[in-house]
Amino acid sequence: MALRPDETDLIGKWIKPGERIVGDQVEQRIHDLITHQLKKIALDPQFGAWQVLYQDPNDGRYWELTYPNGGMHGGGPRRLTHVSTALAIAKYRLAIDQA
Repeated sequence: MALRPDETDLIGKWIKPGERIVGDQVEQRIHDLITHQLKKIALDPQFGAWQVLYQDPNDGRYWELTYPNGGMHGGGPRRLTHVSTALAIAKYRLAIDQA
């Protein structure tokens, strides 16, 4: 499912419906978005793959993938947050032609 214009923050969770821990629907959607829809632009110069900048080719908005529960195994569930172009340029050191 494509990102809607009114969406700005997707926060995944891990759930335990039985014996295993799995991602909830939001976590699964984030995975699908970063795998099939969003374009990876840059890794954070300081934190590497723990913070990744993506761009939505449909509307040009920038999205930052983070792991807010970094103390959990594998970084925990993911968070995908819309960020401004100015923040994307400054934090990820983008050239103007990338923005």
